[in-house]
Amino acid sequence: MSDKAIKVLVSDKLAKEGVEILQNTPGVEVTIQTGMSPDELKVELPKYDAIIIRSATKLTTDVLSCAPNLKAIARAGVGVDNVDIPTASKNGTIVMNTPGGNTVSTAELAVTLLLSLCRHIAPACASLKEGRWDRKLYEGTEVNGKTIGIIGLGRIGCEVATRCKAFNMKVLGFDPFITEERAKDLGIKLYTSVPEMVKEVDFISVHTPMTDETRGIIGSDEFALMKDGVMVVNGARGGIIDEAALLQALESGKCAGAALDVYTKEPPEDRALVDHEKVLCTPHLGASTAEAQVSVAIDAANQIVDALKNNEVRCALNFPALSARDAVELAPFGELAYKLGSFAGQLVDGQLKTVEFIYAGEIASRDLRGVTAQFTMGLLSCFEGNVNPVSAPMLAKERGIDIRITNTESAKEFHSLLTVKIDSTGGAHEVAGVVFGRTHSRIVMVDGYYVEAVPEGTMLLISNEDRPGVIGAVGTTLGDAKINISAMNNWAREDGSAITILNIENEVTPEVIEKIKSVEGVRDLRQIRV
Repeated sequence: MSDKAIKVLVSDKLAKEGVEILQNTPGVEVTIQTGMSPDELKVELPKYDAIIIRSATKLTTDVLSCAPNLKAIARAGVGVDNVDIPTASKNGTIVMNTPGGNTVSTAELAVTLLLSLCRHIAPACASLKEGRWDRKLYEGTEVNGKTIGIIGLGRIGCEVATRCKAFNMKVLGFDPFITEERAKDLGIKLYTSVPEMVKEVDFISVHTPMTDETRGIIGSDEFALMKDGVMVVNGARGGIIDEAALLQALESGKCAGAALDVYTKEPPEDRALVDHEKVLCTPHLGASTAEAQVSVAIDAANQIVDALKNNEVRCALNFPALSARDAVELAPFGELAYKLGSFAGQLVDGQLKTVEFIYAGEIASRDLRGVTAQFTMGLLSCFEGNVNPVSAPMLAKERGIDIRITNTESAKEFHSLLTVKIDSTGGAHEVAGVVFGRTHSRIVMVDGYYVEAVPEGTMLLISNEDRPGVIGAVGTTLGDAKINISAMNNWAREDGSAITILNIENEVTPEVIEKIKSVEGVRDLRQIRV
């Protein structure tokens, strides 16, 4: 940065401790202006080098397009679904969050909701305040000796597990990216699928980010497998538990009660769940403790100062952890590594067992810690929310994932080759990629098939029989669904098997995916987003 003052906008309420850091830093000018509309943001944002937000400010594509010179965004909190990260990245804007600041507060709320639900605290309090003495009406349920299933064993999920163990509860868990050893250390019985786990539980608490993989992870099918009288808690993100399915389960008696701090739309417009007598609800209070507010405010303010004054970037969601010396040469390999990690992670079936990342050729002699962090970030992004190159190695360690790194001089016919080998309870996969022309990433091998595919956007990976008409029928199905194919690659073996990779311009709905799977000659299909 030059000697010109760094201008920082605080657009949401921020604890004074964070504001004071900015005010007391030489060369930083801070403006507090909260409650702005999108149109007001579009006028104001171009005046600033950085912005600190919480959840109220929505930095959409429309808003960020008006501020192409914005250098940094700091989210005082974890979730960044109110920031259009691709647009920020295109503008060269660093997006940072504060993942550790509200871990304890969110975990404590989840346990509070669970206990309050079991003992009917909210309705019993309201009844007494209205002059009634309904002791028999509000007979509760103990958690002692009961079984809870936790979906998502990141920081918050593990904190919840620790507290449940203190209540003498049996803790089951589902998370594809935590090892058996790590789960055992935490006293958690690990399951490889949600349907298998939910059969055994008395309570469920979800602690995953909202992704395509976790949206509706508890739905009608899962409720049908549960014991009668199960209780559920959602303090993560609205929509992870399908709200329509939850309402039906409450009405049928399958679900005896639900505690919700988050909703598909906030504030909720459809009040069927909020007004339901079996639902305990709070207005997204996970991070709403005095301690958490101060912690995330301090973290966000320090992140802005460190990034724009000291060139030290922490907890960035879109910034590669590469040294200044190697940034130019290794940045394309960092991008390729991220895409290989994301691609391979989406091939994991069941529980992840081992991961090997291989550097071959000229690149093997370089300092590749930053590139490896990019690979780890891509791998974890399939299930862990808000992961970045700085936090990725730590998160992998917390989950017990041991990524074996191999360096070899031999890269066959390539100058430099990056390969990932993953093994899970559902099978093993291998994916390799190269950088052409110093900037263009290509996937050159998938599970022994030598290919040349661009890892970009939405892709369909199809295992099929090598015979006429199969891919034509797939193309027809996509065409009927108004889904355009931007690139297609098909490779066959002598045994009659083939693999086809399609780059498509739209997401494919589950209904269309099922139609493609029913095409004669199609053996398997994966929709992959990189």
